[in-house]
Amino acid sequence: MTDAALPTAPPSRSAARELYELLASMRFAISLLTVICIASMVGTVVKQHEPMGNYVNQFGPFWAELFGRLGLYTVYSAPWFLLILAFLVLSTSLCIARNTPKILADLRSFKENVREQSLTAHHHKAIGDVHSAPSLALTEFSKLLQLRGWKFRVQRRDNGIMIAARKGAANKIGYLAAHSAIVLVCVGGLLDGDLMVRLVMWAQGKQPYSGSGLVSDVRPEHRLASSTPGFRANVFVPEGQRAATGLITLPSGVVLQDLPFEIELKQFKVEYYSTGMPKSFASDIVLRDLDGHGAERKATVRVNEPVIHRGIAIYQSSFDDGGSKLKLHAVPMDAGQAFELEGRVGDKQLVAALGDQQLEIAGLRVINVENMGANEAAAELKLGDHLGSGAKVRTNKDLRNVGPSFSYRLRDAAGQAREYNNYMLPVELDGQRVFLAGMRESAAEGFRYLRMPVDEKDSLDGFLNLRRALLDPAVRQRAAERYAAQGTPAGRTDMQPQLLATTQQVLGLFAGAVADAAAPSAKDRPRGLPALSDFVERKVPEAERAKMSEVLLRILNGSLFELHKLARETAGLPPPATDAATQAFMTQSVLALSDSLYYPAPYLLQLSSFEQVQASVFQVARAPGQKLVYLGAVLLIIGVFAMLYIRERRLWIWITPSPNEAGGSLVRLALSTTRDTPDNALVFDELRRAVLHEDERAH
Repeated sequence: MTDAALPTAPPSRSAARELYELLASMRFAISLLTVICIASMVGTVVKQHEPMGNYVNQFGPFWAELFGRLGLYTVYSAPWFLLILAFLVLSTSLCIARNTPKILADLRSFKENVREQSLTAHHHKAIGDVHSAPSLALTEFSKLLQLRGWKFRVQRRDNGIMIAARKGAANKIGYLAAHSAIVLVCVGGLLDGDLMVRLVMWAQGKQPYSGSGLVSDVRPEHRLASSTPGFRANVFVPEGQRAATGLITLPSGVVLQDLPFEIELKQFKVEYYSTGMPKSFASDIVLRDLDGHGAERKATVRVNEPVIHRGIAIYQSSFDDGGSKLKLHAVPMDAGQAFELEGRVGDKQLVAALGDQQLEIAGLRVINVENMGANEAAAELKLGDHLGSGAKVRTNKDLRNVGPSFSYRLRDAAGQAREYNNYMLPVELDGQRVFLAGMRESAAEGFRYLRMPVDEKDSLDGFLNLRRALLDPAVRQRAAERYAAQGTPAGRTDMQPQLLATTQQVLGLFAGAVADAAAPSAKDRPRGLPALSDFVERKVPEAERAKMSEVLLRILNGSLFELHKLARETAGLPPPATDAATQAFMTQSVLALSDSLYYPAPYLLQLSSFEQVQASVFQVARAPGQKLVYLGAVLLIIGVFAMLYIRERRLWIWITPSPNEAGGSLVRLALSTTRDTPDNALVFDELRRAVLHEDERAH
């Protein structure tokens, strides 16, 4: 009796071998590439490198903090993204290293050692007799393959001749090119991203800077030397000034990058479309080496046309205000004296007349193009105005430059700030020329504009005098008396005291001067038209509200007109004419007065004159990985085209003496391809007819 052989267990693989198999597998590389694509989508949808306040306004405090911890605001420099990218490079490199020897060996092999019996297993196969002897058939077939671009190798055997041919070997080269392109692009991206800056900071002990102040005051531990191998920074240069330091923005602050040269901006040039959008902009600059090597170099930087100097590319990124000089006229909204102010864009100054608030001049915009066209569909109500596409509403486009505007912020002692945006010149809206004064509580909101009508001199004096008169109790009393005297019917003098009391109450409510138990503080009282509306809702029965509202508005308009006449008398001006222009002025004034009573600033700042100074924002980059990325792009194009449009085909022709025809040959053909496509059958049919002389036999 013999012992039965026991089955042996398969040898166990080590953990290192399994890890290698995982990293070198194509599935792992594709999974990493999918994750990177998803992360890139997130980086496209979520704006990158925005102030944290913008994200809080958009997502809320909880999600904004969570997304910040996940690095979604700096996706392309987040540690997890760089780690995935590094693993993709490693995995793809291992795939290339693993398959390159096989591909190279396959390129050298014609597989001429195949057995003739195996040719019958191919999908594309044929067999037939030819009149030529095997040696002559070999010569004939060799010429045929050469003419058709096939490379082949001949193997003579005892029982026949094997011709092994191949075509389209570049298909395998495409595989190597495409995968090598992924590695090169990823490595180039790593070199040109924040990784190089982070490594230099770690090696040199540098720290991000999170404070403010002048560039020259930043300490050396927050600066990188000009020899940094790779960086991408922004340089802000006003006209007539020079700069030699760039700013690199990181999630935890900024790092200053010193340049080996300084950039002086001689002139900034910008052209605009009719819509007011920038058409093109360019900067005339002078480059000076700081180490004394080389002369001054003059150049012009345009969008998409960078200037390369000492291996650093200078791109025209954007433009901004470079510190334009503004002259402002501060007009009191209530009591007080007007005064003049001067400042530059970007300046901060504490102004006592503004309630000890800090004035921050934020910007100057010289061109403001607005569509002043009227809506053709506004004259009649259509169903299409409420349903369907918004494009159905037709509008006349009348683009006009309404002149300069400037923006500023008033910041209180607690650090809270409101932002204002005022136009320098009056704008004609709905047939009435008005000054626009905008205000918003935060950058996440849009500006809400106060429309103040101009007087016959095209100034704000008429409106502001009327507003001051409204807020003066003595003038309100005189205006109420005048209106009551004029509004009392003849012979009904007994009605004058009642009309006077009503007029006083209407003007007091409108001015916010009537005490209210619901709002004991004068600051919290309703005023303007909302105050009248609130009074009617609280004091008048619902059935009589419409009629009472009409009466109160008539009294308000009449008494305000008397206020307007008194204000003009005080200013030494003649009484206003009772014409359409005055009526339009008063109509707009009622609305503007109601809104202006909620204006939070004691003074309205008007732009008197300005001297514009523009600045260019350059992006300076030393990109050692740029050439790798370009090479990777070329290889990717070559690889994709090679894999998609080049078909690898292998052909075997087996020649033996024919048993059916003396002096003839028996020929067996077989065709193999990496991908079976309809054109493979056509190629094989053409070869079969040429080799077996089927066309000659048909004739």
